[in-house]
Amino acid sequence: ERELPDGTVRAYESVLARRARGEPIAYITGRKEFWSLALEVGPDVLIPRPETELVVERALTHLPPTAHCDVHDVGTGSGAIALALAKERTRARVVATDVSAAALACAQTNAGSLQLDIELLAGDLFGPVQGRRFHVIVSNPPYVAADDPDLAVEVRQYEPDVALFAADNGLATLRRLVAEAPQHLHAEGWLLLEHGWRQAEPVRALLEQRGFSHVRSHADLAGHERVTEGQLTAIR
Repeated sequence: ERELPDGTVRAYESVLARRARGEPIAYITGRKEFWSLALEVGPDVLIPRPETELVVERALTHLPPTAHCDVHDVGTGSGAIALALAKERTRARVVATDVSAAALACAQTNAGSLQLDIELLAGDLFGPVQGRRFHVIVSNPPYVAADDPDLAVEVRQYEPDVALFAADNGLATLRRLVAEAPQHLHAEGWLLLEHGWRQAEPVRALLEQRGFSHVRSHADLAGHERVTEGQLTAIR
């Protein structure tokens, strides 16, 4: 009903060209919704996905609304999980760590715009929280094998390798998390891990071998076992 300025037409055509090349819409718009939170995202962070909301759902079952619990989100990326938990459990003390400075900057921007208070620390896995223990540890770590045939082309091309790929058929980082987490959990604390849809069985085995109890996997909306959790019954 109205004629668009040339600049607007050119900008729209540029966006169409980027999408035609396979660039994810979230990177084009710079925004992605997660747990009803509007998050800023860019090529330095993994795009938050609906499947990861299952991590939040499960963590909330272990975080009483009125308790002052300590939570650690390992490999926070855009801050999606940490910020969702901070929103739902206002008394929780949430620490979010990431090896990527760019990812932490993105998480800091999101925390500021959402006015949610989380502690952000730089470093690999539990390196930044030595000597500290938590009631719940959550992580959506790299778990994709480099040669995974199921990985979408646009994901492989555009999303950050550091957030996607792990050695040992995708299990290397998950293995480290299970091995090191007991040193950073309170007794009866919980470890919750997102993983690939065919990795639930080996992740359960890792948790059980490390002495976790109540180990179980939970399916996402597609029916795939996507999140596995276990409880530490004694300080290690």
